[in-house]
Amino acid sequence: MGQSYNKFQTVSNQTIRTGAILLLLLLSTGTLFYWGYEQYPLIDAFFMTIITISTVGFGMIHPLSDVGKLFTSGLIMFSLGSLAWVGSSLAKFVFDGELKDYLKTYRVDKKIMKLKDHTIIIGYGRNGEQAAMELRDYGVDFVVIDKRENVIGRICEDENLLYIRGDATREEVLSQARIEHAKALIATTPNDADNVFVVLTARSMNPGLKIISRASEVESITKLRRAGATNVIMPERIGGQRMAKLVTQPDVVEFLEYILLQKSNDVSLEEISCTHMAAHFVNKALKILQLKDKSGINIVGIKISGAKYVFNPDPELTLSRGDQLFVLGSPVQIKEFRNLLEN
Repeated sequence: MGQSYNKFQTVSNQTIRTGAILLLLLLSTGTLFYWGYEQYPLIDAFFMTIITISTVGFGMIHPLSDVGKLFTSGLIMFSLGSLAWVGSSLAKFVFDGELKDYLKTYRVDKKIMKLKDHTIIIGYGRNGEQAAMELRDYGVDFVVIDKRENVIGRICEDENLLYIRGDATREEVLSQARIEHAKALIATTPNDADNVFVVLTARSMNPGLKIISRASEVESITKLRRAGATNVIMPERIGGQRMAKLVTQPDVVEFLEYILLQKSNDVSLEEISCTHMAAHFVNKALKILQLKDKSGINIVGIKISGAKYVFNPDPELTLSRGDQLFVLGSPVQIKEFRNLLEN
């Protein structure tokens, strides 16, 4: 569970424990006094203590000495003060919004416990937030990890964001994000050393995880790859390259951005795995698949067995279940093509 849950448990447990101790102290002190000093029978001493600390207004069971009257007065005031303290502690927790935070965190944690094949985003700065919005647009489940209180406060404003307040370099925090069941991890913190540590920890906990990390310095790229990063991105370099391309090839950049970044359903460039390809297409020429395809998509490239990229592939190229196809078309066309490929 999250930190709000732990805080709630700590505050409520301490209040309940303190209240129970005070109650036992009042009961035992009152019973012993009335039994030992006032010479009440034990059951009467206990009953006298109960009606005194509960202030129900019953009369005295037996006459009290002056000392007994003073003790009873003090017992009433002390019991009222104890009750007021316990009540105010619980009320403060509720009205200060901590209970609301706990309830929200509890719901978020419940949802996180059900995640599978999701993406973990480390850091919710500019890059992390943009990655989260893109994943949301594609319908990909994700959870954000950040340790900064001001950032968590901003995340909480969005009811649909799943988050964990904590240090992603710690294994227990990554476990809380169900890294063992995750599909990918995106490390976006501006500190390269933190990213290296996150990548190392994540890779050791899930060897098959796809890890994309941000790098601020060129020297960090090699370190991140050695640590286990699948891809390393330098936002500043990409930004500079894009600006230069907009000078030299503006229409090409705008065309590619339209395909990759547009929000409409006109066209989409997607990768389709051949892992579940139907048996009658395995080890057959690409042209056989193209002849049977009536969807109208365009196969613009192939990644052969996870290694070599082939652009505008030859129709005689042989397909295998280790290949990845890059296709261009509308979502409906791509769906039809998937059905053909797998059936």
